[in-house]
Amino acid sequence: MSDTPSLVRRTPWPASASRPVVTPLQPSVVYASPDPDTLDAQYAGTNPGFTYAREGHPNAQVLAEKIDMLEGAEGGLITGSGMAAVTAALMGVLKAGDHVLGGDQLYGRSLRLMGQDLNRFGIATSLADSTDARAFAAAIRPETKMILLEVVSNPTLRVADIEGIAAVAREKGVLLAIDNTFTTPRGFRPFEHGADIVIHSVTKILSGHSDATLGYTATKDPALRKAIYDFAVTTGMTPSPFDCWLAERGLYSFELRYDRAEANAAALADHLATLPGVKKVLYPTRSDHPDQNRAVSLLGERGGHMVSFVIEGDRAQANALTRGAPDLAFAPTLGDIGTTLSHPASSSHRALAPEARAALGITEGFFRVSVGIEDIGLLKSEFSKAVAASQAV
Repeated sequence: MSDTPSLVRRTPWPASASRPVVTPLQPSVVYASPDPDTLDAQYAGTNPGFTYAREGHPNAQVLAEKIDMLEGAEGGLITGSGMAAVTAALMGVLKAGDHVLGGDQLYGRSLRLMGQDLNRFGIATSLADSTDARAFAAAIRPETKMILLEVVSNPTLRVADIEGIAAVAREKGVLLAIDNTFTTPRGFRPFEHGADIVIHSVTKILSGHSDATLGYTATKDPALRKAIYDFAVTTGMTPSPFDCWLAERGLYSFELRYDRAEANAAALADHLATLPGVKKVLYPTRSDHPDQNRAVSLLGERGGHMVSFVIEGDRAQANALTRGAPDLAFAPTLGDIGTTLSHPASSSHRALAPEARAALGITEGFFRVSVGIEDIGLLKSEFSKAVAASQAV
């Protein structure tokens, strides 16, 4: 009986003269090497392959290479979430005594990281108006090592003075990190505008189906790339192979989804502006947007898939609006193939004090819309009913 095969032993992968059209899902945590010399060569980087999934796995590499193609990058890193990518980019590069300068309208959790967490590790932080390069120049200190920006801010859709701030960063020798989640490489490629680090929440429109939580970061400098990679691996920011597989599948329709959602967003913004009870509509390429000239200069006609608007009233009217649109997902996310509606005061920016939200223009009547690919006539009808319901309170 000693020669009886064991079911515990893994069966070799079946040989085939053909190859799968769809990327295989590879959930293996560990990879067996034939001998110590091979393993040494893999860790030294002279022999390709995988060792342990926390350090990289095939589905993450395939996904990273796809996003690298979009961003004009190489060696991008996939992390377990968008905030993991932000954290890896900052903590992998900065050290105690350094200072990071952020845009004053970053995503809510990025603001929390800047305002509450980095300081505990001896990294100083401050914020400046991302629409004003002079404000950034004035805020830079001798110890400033990095600037963190979003091209189009979340959720107020202000457009950063990327060209001016990039010039300041070059002059001062400061790294420029850009979170490109909102604009995506379909609308803007940060490396072509002076960025040193690019960050994404892949969870959003790159993946596009609200079923995968992932992040991405890439750098120009191989030394920065290694520092960020080492930090992410050490702290266990490992992405799920299944989520990577889902996100790769989503990427194949990304350009089609983005273009349709962008066209819908522009049309919906114009429609919202006509509705009684809507005080303000924010869409970067509209003529009434405060940064419209800069938006057109940076993005051309690519206004993106996000719209924000403000209704007359307070929390009662906000509740009535969401209840008046039962088929629109009211959810704190963006980038889904279907339209979603969010209320920053009760979600992404709830941790900010009311006066801090007010300074950003985020009132109880402020809503952010991630526009999907539905028929535009349907969206106009649903939002008309929702706004009317809010004003009937």
